[in-house]
Amino acid sequence: MTDVITRTSAASTTIPESTTVPEQAPSTPRLVSPFERLGLRGRALQTANWLGVVAGVYLLITAVNLIGSGFKTATGGSAETLFAFASNPFVALMVGILVTAATQSSSTTTSVTVGLVAGGLPIEIAIPMLLGANIGTTLTNTLVSLGMVRDRVSFRRAFSAATVHDFFNLIAVAIFLPLELAFGLLQRTSAWVADRSAGTDGGLFATVFGGLGDVISAGTKPLSDAVKHGTELVPGAWHGIVMIVIGVALILAVINFLGRLLKALMVGRAATVLHAAIGRGPLSGVASGAAMTVMVQSSSTTTSLMIPLAGSGAFSLRQIYPFTVGANIGTTVTALIAAFAFGGAEAEVALQAAYVHLLFNVYAALVIFGLPVIRELPLRAATWLGGVASVNKLWAAAWVLGVFVLVPALLIVATVVW
Repeated sequence: MTDVITRTSAASTTIPESTTVPEQAPSTPRLVSPFERLGLRGRALQTANWLGVVAGVYLLITAVNLIGSGFKTATGGSAETLFAFASNPFVALMVGILVTAATQSSSTTTSVTVGLVAGGLPIEIAIPMLLGANIGTTLTNTLVSLGMVRDRVSFRRAFSAATVHDFFNLIAVAIFLPLELAFGLLQRTSAWVADRSAGTDGGLFATVFGGLGDVISAGTKPLSDAVKHGTELVPGAWHGIVMIVIGVALILAVINFLGRLLKALMVGRAATVLHAAIGRGPLSGVASGAAMTVMVQSSSTTTSLMIPLAGSGAFSLRQIYPFTVGANIGTTVTALIAAFAFGGAEAEVALQAAYVHLLFNVYAALVIFGLPVIRELPLRAATWLGGVASVNKLWAAAWVLGVFVLVPALLIVATVVW
């Protein structure tokens, strides 16, 4: 009799866990497109949304082109001297963390970096900045988890689910930054892929890829040139600085606009992808996380959507983990799009910067997931931190402020001073 009761009890506890997943969808608030606020409905709204996405991508590429041209004008070919303070790779890493944490968007950081590299920023400085963007982007879902701070059990689950992304990216940087400094792994492999994509040795693929880039670059050139000519009254290096400021402001606005549009268009479909992949293994999770992030063009959105589900107990930490890894890979698409802003030699170095971000995240997924001992480290660390933070909320505050603000800022200041 006892055995029957035990089996019945065990069965009853597993049923809600599987059935709560589809029940989350109705509680998700409907996302409103910016065009819906103008009174558009139905087919007209859908058309306006997709045209808005096309216009947003066009403006993003134009903005990156502006940053590249402005940086070249402002530095007069002395970009390396201007960024001498970031020649220390750890400082460049911290710059990437701080900028991404401040903008709440790794896409912004990587797109701006692509433009700067095309404008003359040495790739050796850009690589740690791109790695830092991976760490900085995890702040968003960590902040989302703080919304559950009043319920100790939910907060423990949510904070663990958020910080597993933090720990994965921190471990990835801890592995690949030393390899980069010692062997130039990312620089060499990204240069090889960029040469095959846009160089002269890539055959048909490079011809097609380069030709597409030239067409897109030519299409965005009129607007970019119009902004350049419109700001020519500003003298000397200030002309370039104004162009950079306009470009960065435009990227921030466009990525925010694109994010809102794509959330309205795709979040429902992305959630379907998420639910369909649950329980199908880590490879399915990584692929689905990447697909979701490409659909909504924001790793922060992908990971933040999962935090409430983790906090409620619908998804376990082990189920959430692969999605965060896939989100890292999916978010690299924005930098690849940004690289189309340039043609010729500039296109190759811009593509190289974009490929650095892509290859880093692919390598990290392969190495960390491929080695069982390392694979478990983010899970164990996140579980421990979620436990102590649920008992004492000061641990959560110390983690957020320390990792994303204080440590990066203090290291930059200390390096500049000494």
